[in-house]
Amino acid sequence: MQPAGGSKRVTITDVARSAGVSTSAVSKVLRNAYGVSPAMRERVQSAMTELGYRPHAAARGMRGRTYTIGVLLASIRNAFYADLLEGVDARLRDTEYALFIGSSGSSEMEDQTKLIHAMVDRQMDGLILIAPAVPRSEVVRIAAGVPTVVIGHHDPSPAYDCVVNQDGAGVDLVIDHLVGLGHRDIAHLSHPTVRGSQWKQRPEHHVRAAYREAMARHGLADLARVVHSGYSDEGGYRGAMELLTSAHPPTAIFAGADVAATGVFRAAAELGLRIPGDLSLAGYNNTSVAALAPVSLTSVDQAGAMMGETAARLLLERLEKRRDRAVVMASTPHLVTRDSTAPPGA
Repeated sequence: MQPAGGSKRVTITDVARSAGVSTSAVSKVLRNAYGVSPAMRERVQSAMTELGYRPHAAARGMRGRTYTIGVLLASIRNAFYADLLEGVDARLRDTEYALFIGSSGSSEMEDQTKLIHAMVDRQMDGLILIAPAVPRSEVVRIAAGVPTVVIGHHDPSPAYDCVVNQDGAGVDLVIDHLVGLGHRDIAHLSHPTVRGSQWKQRPEHHVRAAYREAMARHGLADLARVVHSGYSDEGGYRGAMELLTSAHPPTAIFAGADVAATGVFRAAAELGLRIPGDLSLAGYNNTSVAALAPVSLTSVDQAGAMMGETAARLLLERLEKRRDRAVVMASTPHLVTRDSTAPPGA
């Protein structure tokens, strides 16, 4: 934007002169640097607004910073990703960083790897990777040069920060709730393993293991059934149809993601089954869809927005060199019970 009455672009020097501070002080405000007082920030931001100052992205890039952050996700159809993004956006809103979202449209390694390379090639300052299928060795290599936070995977590394959920505790809440209602035949819908990705502790791995352990704890190990149908509406539908048309259909289904639970609703309706009268259903993520009155899905709340905000905070700490040691942050889940679960035959 040009200053009033002239053709010269407003510069950082103009802002400093207007605010009565040094150019280094303006630079600190632009970088959201640690130690800037609220009064200083307000003075500089007021001057920028008055002058119509906008940082020159290309010039910033040549100086080694673009003030852009890339977020990688597999699909925009998963409502839990929207919760995570809401938290990331909330933390970055008052900074100079712009958020760029890349959806690969699939969980395929090749698609996601191509996208993350495009982010790096465009000199994005930092990356937030949501349950990436990109090979772990490639993430470690990239994180050595670009500050990175991984959400979901329980595979720590000195190269990147991790934000995870205490998935074992979340699964215990679901199974304890269903068993407490009187269910014994409880099946689980999971996500297929992404082969070759090198991630040993993806969230679905933790959830599957915790499900089997919880069933065994209740003396129900022989009744445990896992269908690897995928975390999508279609995956939930296919998995539910397989279970509900079997010789011994379960009385309850625990879907590893709310988006898969929506497919279970569809399958049950097609088969003439009532939820929860004929089938209890529980999900995982407690997305906004779960709270809708027609859905009313019992689900594990992972505090998605808080996880996203934490990821953005950790990334900012790395970008501003406030910390160089990798950390793992874990959120504590809680169960939100709704109308989709009831005693068998209720």
